[in-house]
Amino acid sequence: MQVLIVHCHPDPSSFNGAMTRITRECLASTGHAVALSDLYAQGFDPVEHSRHYEAPTNSAVFQPLTEQRYAFESEQLAPDVRREVDKLKAADLVIFQFPLWWHGMPAMLKGWFDRVFVYGGIYNGERRFDRGMLQGKRALYSFTTGGPAETFSPLGRSGDIAKLIWPLHCSLYYVGFDVLPPHPIYGVQGGGLQYQAADAFRKRLEEEKHRWKDRLTGLFEEMPIPFTGWSDWNEAGILLDSHPLRWRG
Repeated sequence: MQVLIVHCHPDPSSFNGAMTRITRECLASTGHAVALSDLYAQGFDPVEHSRHYEAPTNSAVFQPLTEQRYAFESEQLAPDVRREVDKLKAADLVIFQFPLWWHGMPAMLKGWFDRVFVYGGIYNGERRFDRGMLQGKRALYSFTTGGPAETFSPLGRSGDIAKLIWPLHCSLYYVGFDVLPPHPIYGVQGGGLQYQAADAFRKRLEEEKHRWKDRLTGLFEEMPIPFTGWSDWNEAGILLDSHPLRWRG
């Protein structure tokens, strides 16, 4: 299988860096072809801007979706985006590795979505969700947080983790991915761990690495998170009255 890791952390020696190295080594050792997009190391420009388009269709007004579609169809995408699109289309599985910053993904990773999920090339008005262009591909995100797991519960002070990660989850599903359950790692640089002795901290990190290795071996057999699709919605994009989810209390 072809695997793409999209790694977003400025420090190669970070725990996120260790997780990405483990992912590459584990999957490569079991026969998978692994590609890496290390966004900081590549100096990826996360800002969608008119400067990325040498021959814009409209020099007076910058309309990102219009320019993306034209650039894709005319084979004039910026080289950094073209490389990422090619890697994305070649992958059977995409793993996103990043820290949770300010209750969301880092800005550089958000910019990767803005620029690489090219309108006309990765999705369009008709090919979205369970009709998406990336149907049959899998994706998951592995991320670290500073706070302990309890604070990310529905009543926790850090916010409900399911709601915090929904924008990323929905974006992946929007372009057609089968989305696997996420892999959160809590308390990596904060919360309860920062008050523990160094030996205890290192022990916890080693435990998390082994937990991730164990999961990696079965990623291609895991069941994706179920979602509703076009046949479940009315013309306004709302669940049909007859859908079972409408009747959950």
